[in-house]
Amino acid sequence: MTARRTTFLFTALGLLTAALFIADLAVGSVAVPLGDVWAALTGGSCDPATSDIILKIRLLKAVTALFAGAALAAGGLEMQTLFRNPLAGPYVLGVSSGAGLGVALFLLGAPLLGVAGHSFVRSLGVAGAAWLGSALVLAIVMAVSRRIKDIMVILILGMMLGSGISSVVEILQYLSSEAALKSFVIWTMGSLGDVTGSQLALLLPVVTAGLALAVAVIKPLNLLLLGENYARTMGLNVQRTRTLILLSTVLLAGTVTAFCGPVGFIGLAVPHLARMLFASADHRILMPGSMLAGAALLLVCDLVAKSLALPINTITALMGIPVVIFVVVRNRNIF
Repeated sequence: MTARRTTFLFTALGLLTAALFIADLAVGSVAVPLGDVWAALTGGSCDPATSDIILKIRLLKAVTALFAGAALAAGGLEMQTLFRNPLAGPYVLGVSSGAGLGVALFLLGAPLLGVAGHSFVRSLGVAGAAWLGSALVLAIVMAVSRRIKDIMVILILGMMLGSGISSVVEILQYLSSEAALKSFVIWTMGSLGDVTGSQLALLLPVVTAGLALAVAVIKPLNLLLLGENYARTMGLNVQRTRTLILLSTVLLAGTVTAFCGPVGFIGLAVPHLARMLFASADHRILMPGSMLAGAALLLVCDLVAKSLALPINTITALMGIPVVIFVVVRNRNIF
């Protein structure tokens, strides 16, 4: 019965995600009939202007939402399991802030380096800076976690790192030029629509690699649920597993933050939604379930953001915060 219920939930969630993807293509400042959406996607008879709207603007945005939602959810699940705490996640632990610092250093310094006008170099530089920034913060948190076993201390450290990084970023903003400052402020609001075709060509393979790593560590994540000592007795190389999870989270959270801005609460809230939906702690179910749920939720957030003409970050916060509060109040003993 449980297997049948799980299969049904995966099927329903997959169909819901597909429906939301199509809806994201049809909804916008100019409503497009579903028939025209299908014609544009399949090369059928369609008005050229409508085809351009679908293929050159909305399709890029919808694909970005699909992969970004899955990436943030998978990264959040990995962090929560590794630190064995329901409040862990790329945003809370300062990983997204580290990526933001890297992007700030590059965006605000790009005009001085003379690479601001080169789109590919700019895209690669932003991504590389985000990876380095997120890797540095996560490495610091991981190093401290080996010596300090109190999870609350680690979470506080992550938040303090995030606050410190925010202060450094504010100093950089104060010293930067008006054009660079405007570019960075727009980035901080979070946006799925600013990802270009060349940027998407870089985002997709990197996020796919991060998701593949997340799938590869499913069995080790199940062992880590019972503690590192138990995992070692079962023959798990904990150090190697930590490194793989670190690399996966950096690729996922760092890449999404680089191109979409600091999108919060998806990585924190979605794993909890998946646990409640599937009523399971098995990562063979939770990992793909979180990826699907993350993709679906970010598509919903994008639909709402387009309808209300608001930044995506405001919508993810409004949807994610109630989930986190509910989890904290109703279900403290998640692990």
